[in-house]
Amino acid sequence: MKVIAFNSSPRKEGNTNRLINIVFAELEKEGIETEKVWIGGGKIQGCISCRKCIDNKDKRCSVKKDKLNDYIKKMVEAEGIILGSPTYFGSVSAEMKMLIDRAGMVSKANGYLLRRKVGAAVIAARRGGASDTFNTINHFFFLNQMIVPGSIYWNFAFGLHAGEVEKDEEGIMTMKVLGENIAWCLKKFHS
Repeated sequence: MKVIAFNSSPRKEGNTNRLINIVFAELEKEGIETEKVWIGGGKIQGCISCRKCIDNKDKRCSVKKDKLNDYIKKMVEAEGIILGSPTYFGSVSAEMKMLIDRAGMVSKANGYLLRRKVGAAVIAARRGGASDTFNTINHFFFLNQMIVPGSIYWNFAFGLHAGEVEKDEEGIMTMKVLGENIAWCLKKFHS
């Protein structure tokens, strides 16, 4: 079993990355393979609404000049998907929104490619907006008929500068329990 995580923070080693690592530690304890993909730094563009994915039904986006089709392939091959985002102006990062829009459209256009995979949001926030960011990612999961495990609280932690999330004890515990619950779901579904 494998879980792929997409870190959409422009800061590759920032708080979002640190939170994903905490979830991964719990998954790895349970023998689940993990892979992290950093999608910051202009690796993908937004949806151009060409709707060719609906016509082509080839499990790919027709825009081929970026890495999105590689990301979709990784999502399809994994049993679990983590989408990690910082909170920017009360929502997901631009990179995460581009991933959600395009991968979501390709999934739906091809009979819900991500259906019944386990999905979890991991959110870093300075202060406010974390709930909206969490909800935006969960909308992607629910619209794609994915299974979303919970934790002891919503999946976010607070901190501004790299490493500050590690001072949020409840946030850290939330990520640990999230990792445990993802592992439990995957083992139940794939045993």
